[in-house]
This record gives sequence, C-alpha cells and structure tokens, in this order.
Amino acid sequence: MIEAGPSAPDALVTRTGGVPLAPPGTEWPCCTSCEGPMQFLAQVVLDDVGGGGGDGRRGALALFACQNDPGMCDDWDPNSGGNRALLFPLDALEPLPQPEDDEETELVLGEVRAVVLEREPEDDYDLAREAWAARSERPQSSVLGQLGGRPAWIQADETPSCPSCARTMPFIVQLEEGPDHRTAMNFGGAGSAYAFACEWCGRASFLWQC
Repeated sequence: MIEAGPSAPDALVTRTGGVPLAPPGTEWPCCTSCEGPMQFLAQVVLDDVGGGGGDGRRGALALFACQNDPGMCDDWDPNSGGNRALLFPLDALEPLPQPEDDEETELVLGEVRAVVLEREPEDDYDLAREAWAARSERPQSSVLGQLGGRPAWIQADETPSCPSCARTMPFIVQLEEGPDHRTAMNFGGAGSAYAFACEWCGRASFLWQC
C-alpha cells in the first residue's frame, strides 16, 4: 500500500484518514474503558485484498482506536474495548456523523491519504518494503502497509479466532503509522497495526504492536 497523496475524505476506497462510511443509523463507536468516542483510522475495501469472488461486493472494514488518553485504554489489545474493527456491507454506505457534544477529541486524522496498490515478488513484507524503497528511490515511510499476505509481526503471533464460529480469522491488512508524524496514526511509535475479518460471521478484530 503506497501513499498516493490526498483523497476525498468520504471516498469509498481503501484509505487512511478521512471520515468513516457506514450504514444509516450506525453509532460512532466509543471506548468501553473511558466511554469516549474513538478516532477513525482507516477504511479497507475488502475486494482490494483479493481472494474473493471478484464481484466487488465483499464489504468495507472501518478501523477505530481510542485516543482520548493515549496509552491508558489499552487500544493495542483486540479484546480490551479500546479499539474497534467494524465490517460493513457496501450497500447504502454514507458518512458517519461525528458526535456533536465532543469538541476536544480528535476523531479523525489530520490528513486523508489515498493508496495505490503495488505487487512485489518478495513474499516477506519487510523485505518487499525494502526492495520497493530501493527501486523507487522513495522512503520506506511511503509504504502505508500491506493488503493480504502474511502479517509481519513485531512481537509474537496474535492471530485471533472469530468469537462467533471459533475459526481462525483471515488476515486483511497491516498498517504503518504514516510518513508525517503530525497526522500519523498512533501505534506506540513506529508500530504496526493488524486487522482480521471473518466475512462469514461479519466479525472483525484489530490490534497493534510496537
């Protein structure tokens, strides 16, 4: 996933930042620890990941994490309630309104970034990122992550199981913080985030490591 400059904040594309798209009536997710609204981080159109039926109707994954008091609500843990991964069908999505009574929390990133997808012959994500940077003569920070493939864990493997069917959740996306610290996602400083989804059950999971 290569950083490709700004994008419309409500585009139905894979992107970081902007505003989340959700079915009408969806409530902005809140942290179960501090009860404050979470920050929207990224949207992934699952058909971009590949491996589906190719009809472009696999849904969209919206990722949120608590930034009300960074580090206090365990937003790295997939089960703590400090983050949220929501899997939506693509039908009738619309921009999700922000809570009107919350003026202090930054609920969206400072910049929305489009991505262009490039395939690398190297199967190892870290090696592929290095190879792309060397070939393109661009910094590795321009790589915003990977879609599909195998997660490049910084620590131990934390692949989750679906809470509904107990099957191992397929890996969807790995995200990097971003090239500009002023508008970057917060994964503990140079960390990576990992999202998984069970499309059969409509469940998703999100965590990060550093």
